[in-house]
Amino acid sequence: MTRTTEGTATVTAADLSIDQKSALRRLILGLADTKRLLGIRYSDWLLGAPSIETGIAASSMCQDEWGHARLLYAMLKELGEDPTRVEHGRAPTEYGSADALDTECADWPAVVAMNVIVDGALSVALGAFGEGCYEMAQSRVPKMLAEEEFHRDFGHAWFRRLAAVPEAKELLVSAAMRTLPRTLAWLAPDDGSHATLVDAGITVSGSELTARFNDEVGQVLAVAGIDVATIEADREGWSSDRGRGPGAPDDDAITRARGDLNRELFVE
Repeated sequence: MTRTTEGTATVTAADLSIDQKSALRRLILGLADTKRLLGIRYSDWLLGAPSIETGIAASSMCQDEWGHARLLYAMLKELGEDPTRVEHGRAPTEYGSADALDTECADWPAVVAMNVIVDGALSVALGAFGEGCYEMAQSRVPKMLAEEEFHRDFGHAWFRRLAAVPEAKELLVSAAMRTLPRTLAWLAPDDGSHATLVDAGITVSGSELTARFNDEVGQVLAVAGIDVATIEADREGWSSDRGRGPGAPDDDAITRARGDLNRELFVE
């Protein structure tokens, strides 16, 4: 049944067509998988960060992302799926996470670039989802975005700090330029599945998502001489089924994301 919240029409999964449900499933998985893998990549640096305080911050961001991922996976229950199976039973090639998270970051500048670009793209995508007509997103996304403010402030501060040091800036720019094209494609899919969600009022167009990303992330990237508006999305090998490019997260990351080594200890 269509409801209204403060004058705005909202929908539940029961209101959606089969095609709309399929597109919504892809969106939710893309967001949840990216958060799960982003948490893994932050956890890689709990001990290797430049300072104890920075490692603690990485731990906090990791916990946020994993908590948000669980909330998103739980949304799939309304679409008739078992969230536990989705979290713990899929192969790497079934993940819809942003391509930049497929492998671990080589150095701290790469972590900072990932923080600014991938975490920033996630916030943009989540914001659009929460503003849309899907009732469950309207109720769950605002709290996630409030917790993401620390991630933004942390990443932007570190980006400016590294951009002021020539040697670090070179590594930072290199990592950012590797990360941007595929992340822009992940953020703003140019395919029928995304168009279905736009038509349903569940999210906004790819061009609007890109514009929001430019506004929210472009200013800090410009500190290192990167004009994000000139970067083209890399859609080569695009998979409409997964909502991402070719390839998959590495086996180690997926083993950790699924909790394979601790499966017998799962308590739901």
